[in-house]
Amino acid sequence: MPGLDPGIHPFDPSGMKGGFVYILTNRPNGTLYVGVTSDIIRRVWEHREGVADSFTARYGLKSLVHVERFDEITTAIQREKTLKHWSRDWKIALIIKDNPTWRDLYDEITQ
Repeated sequence: MPGLDPGIHPFDPSGMKGGFVYILTNRPNGTLYVGVTSDIIRRVWEHREGVADSFTARYGLKSLVHVERFDEITTAIQREKTLKHWSRDWKIALIIKDNPTWRDLYDEITQ
């Protein structure tokens, strides 16, 4: 789509100035949650500990299966809004493209 070309970068914990779009799930092909944050480690920890919003706590969404980093938080917010309008099948295809086994990426981002 014109104007929605996100500046997506591989995850780099040292580049925390921008924003992150992430997807959580409770199991492969399970319930999905798309979120945005400027501090991915803190935010995913909050979801895992059940101190984040009630939707993720209610459905046990603790597994981080997709992360995108952006230089600007405004770009991350736009990407989150875009992903939230995608169909479930498109979101699953996005996850499978980079994470076909649906492994939890939380340990990778905290190292």
